[in-house]
Amino acid sequence: MGEAVFDGVGVALVTLFDERGDLDAEATALHAARLVERGVRAVVVAGSTGEAAALTPDERLELLRTVRSALSATVPVIAGTGAPSARQAAALTAAAADQGADAALVLSPPGVADARPYYRAVAEAAAGMPLLAYHFPAVSPPGLPVDVLDELPVAGLKDSSGDPDRLLAELEAYGGALYVGSSAVLALAGPLGCTGAVLALANLDPERCVAAFAGDATSQRQLAASHLAAKRDFPAGLKRLLADAYGTSPVARMG
Repeated sequence: MGEAVFDGVGVALVTLFDERGDLDAEATALHAARLVERGVRAVVVAGSTGEAAALTPDERLELLRTVRSALSATVPVIAGTGAPSARQAAALTAAAADQGADAALVLSPPGVADARPYYRAVAEAAAGMPLLAYHFPAVSPPGLPVDVLDELPVAGLKDSSGDPDRLLAELEAYGGALYVGSSAVLALAGPLGCTGAVLALANLDPERCVAAFAGDATSQRQLAASHLAAKRDFPAGLKRLLADAYGTSPVARMG
C-alpha cells in the first residue's frame, strides 16, 4: 500500500465562484494557501465539498493547476476523480496525474456492490500516482464493505460515514492509511490511531479541527454548531458560513 499520502488534517476545499457563477480558481487557490498557513496538511480539490459534479473537466484541471501552483511542493494536492463509471473515473484520474496532482481521491461508484474492478481500472490509469478510496454511502451508495478494503489497489481510505462502529471495524481490519471525513468524530479518530482527516469544516475552522483530531474534547464540542450548520443545505450552507467569516463568495452551483 505504500506510505500515507499525508498525516494530520487536510481540507476538502470549497470551489469558489464569482457572482456570475463562473469558476474563480485564483480566489480558491488563495483560500487554500491561507488554510495551509493555519495548519492544514493537504488539500483536496474537486471533491464532494468542491461541487465536483458541477465542474466541467476543463474547470477541474484549471482548479488543480492553480491550487497546485499556489502551494509549496511539500503540501499534497489531491484531486477528486470519482465518477459513476470506471471509464469516467479513469479518464479523470489520468488527467489529474498529468496536471500535477499528488494523489487522487476516488469516490466509490453508485449502485455497484463490488467496486474492486472499478478501482483496478482507476489504478491502472493513475500510472503510479497514489489513490485514496472514498466511502461516502450517503452520497454514493452502497459504499465500500470493510472486508474488501485490503484488496483495493489504494494507499488509503477516506470514510465520510461518520459512523463510529464502522470506524472501529476499519481500524481493526484495514491495513492502509485511514482518514475520517466527518468532523463529528475527530476526537475519537485521532486518539484511536487514524492517519488523518479530510474535512469540509477545515475550510472554516482549521485550528479547532486540528486540535480536535489531537484529542481535545473541548475543541470537538466547540465545532458542533458549525458542523451541524454546515451540514444543512450543503455545500451552500458552508459557503454562507465562510462568506460571513472571511468575506469569500457565497455563490454555489449545488445546494
